[in-house]
Amino acid sequence: MANLKEEDIRPDALMEKQKVFAAVDVGRLLSRYDEFVHANCPACGVDDSEHKFEKNGMKYVECRNCETFYINPRPTKEILAWFYQESPNYAYWNDVIFPSSESVRREKIFAPRVDRLLELCEKYEIKTHSLLEVGAGFGTFCSELKSRDVFKKVVAVEPTPDLAETCRTKGIDVIEKPVEDVVLNKDELFDVVVNFEVIEHLFLPGEFIGAASKLLKPGGILILTCPNGKGFDVEVLGVLSDTVDHEHLNYFNPGSLGHLLENNGLEVVESFTPGVLDADLVRNKILSKKFDVSSQPFFKKILLENWEEYGDAFQKFLIDNKLSSNMWLVARKR
Repeated sequence: MANLKEEDIRPDALMEKQKVFAAVDVGRLLSRYDEFVHANCPACGVDDSEHKFEKNGMKYVECRNCETFYINPRPTKEILAWFYQESPNYAYWNDVIFPSSESVRREKIFAPRVDRLLELCEKYEIKTHSLLEVGAGFGTFCSELKSRDVFKKVVAVEPTPDLAETCRTKGIDVIEKPVEDVVLNKDELFDVVVNFEVIEHLFLPGEFIGAASKLLKPGGILILTCPNGKGFDVEVLGVLSDTVDHEHLNYFNPGSLGHLLENNGLEVVESFTPGVLDADLVRNKILSKKFDVSSQPFFKKILLENWEEYGDAFQKFLIDNKLSSNMWLVARKR
């Protein structure tokens, strides 16, 4: 398990200013709250939910059918496009936080992510001619993958102009448009499509999955990651979890996300939760006195009193039992 701590990728010295920009973005979204619309469950499509909690002026509900929870009402696709194009928070991440933490992110997140991708390709006997990353962001994954010289063709889809330009400066081929607008000929389809931490941001995740699936060769695999709404960090902290924020509209679980993939012509072949930060994230909330465990002796023992002895073993338990708040699903195109 990678020796990764929250401070490594979200340095305290930089995150205080980030909170200001995030608050500005919350205000921008809320300024158009009267344009938000009601939505059915983004996983199963059922309109049967119950109130879960409120945060940052957003209302969260949980589907009674599949236990996905999500923001409802939610900003429309048009509002989201406007929001991300002009987000000071995203600009700050791209200009300051990502560059300052890229080396550790590459070593502790992206290199292991590429290792896992290559293992999955070998496991499922997938050709390594071409790969498409949807939502490439700062371009670190594509850059690391290209350095391995395994895939002959690596392409990024990144609709945000600043991030797309950052990818280009790293020598990555970029399609600067939403994946839903990408149309390819049969001979241009990809062996592998990957998508890391994007689907939770989307108004219509099913439409996104359908579009990504169309870019896959028959027999190719789609690999995606997102927060696990049934993971330890999210379940324990609830509204206090930093994973629960104004940008994340959807909180799937392995079962509900698998259902969504199956409904879009994909066969789920594997799911797992390899996240390594759950225990550290909850511990940091305790240490900052934002989460009280004075009446919870088990958490006190594991996350405080005997942290050095039990911390890593407890996180491994969460990973092994699909209880981490970061999940991966691997699906093959029929």
